[in-house]
Amino acid sequence: MTRLIDPGIGGAITLDDLVEALETTPFDPHDEDSFAALGPLLARLGRNRDFLADLAIAELKTRCAGQSAANSYGAQVFLLRPPNRRFVLRANFWPSGDDRIVQASGTAPFVYGMAHDHNFPFLTYGYLGPGYWSDYWEHDPDRPEQPMRFTGRRRIEPGQLMLYRMCRDVHAQLPPDAFSVTLNILGSHPSHRWIDQHRFDPATGAIADVLTTAPSEGLATIATHLGGGNGLDLIDHLARRHPHPRMRATALAALASVRPHCPEAMALIARAAPDHPALDPSAADRPPQNCAKPPSGPGDSVRSRDTAA
Repeated sequence: MTRLIDPGIGGAITLDDLVEALETTPFDPHDEDSFAALGPLLARLGRNRDFLADLAIAELKTRCAGQSAANSYGAQVFLLRPPNRRFVLRANFWPSGDDRIVQASGTAPFVYGMAHDHNFPFLTYGYLGPGYWSDYWEHDPDRPEQPMRFTGRRRIEPGQLMLYRMCRDVHAQLPPDAFSVTLNILGSHPSHRWIDQHRFDPATGAIADVLTTAPSEGLATIATHLGGGNGLDLIDHLARRHPHPRMRATALAALASVRPHCPEAMALIARAAPDHPALDPSAADRPPQNCAKPPSGPGDSVRSRDTAA
């Protein structure tokens, strides 16, 4: 289950202090103890009762220009600093079921009630209000076919510090009893974009959906359908040479989509299915139909097949 961390007793610090500490402290987001050791720093920022209000006032005076420029999360998240390659700092807003915004929009925009994991680790601190409730499960990423195990319901209390473990802790957040705010440090690493985030079915404990999407999936399809010979050659190169199986599978799926009913496409789907959650390996058993040659265009490959992706 999620790990409760001793927040320590250090005095309040500023946001600049926290950023400097994170930038100068070596840590590994994939090492649980290394990342958890950052928790007391977040708690010390949480003891600063002025910084978030000061940021909110400054943002309102500029019509939220800073958040509009850098925040890709949506209105529930307030970025404390623009993300870098090692960490993300944010505040999350949790309206209660009685708040007007929930009554007008429902709970879906706040992801209340959806059991999901995270493809990154993060620390969270109860900053304002009673804290949101969560149902918690644990899932073994090394045995994805095994159902998750329910570990209880609780809320993040004011001043409480908690670590969510990447790909292992699953939660379904529920509205707090009153409006609440949490502070987060998210561990960031270039590999995380290639790790799937999942939605789970609480009734069965099984993975229900893959939530992660990547622009490369749409771009690969455009390249194969509209890019002529150059596009097909590039996607073929990615299918053969890209270092990550998800991207190789994406490229194979794009190639198969150009000729969806020929035996070659069926073989590509069967080859890619283990690494691509959207592919149906049973398609390889369907009878072949038209196997017309895909559209091509002038030009040679934009890169050598021997060039690393």
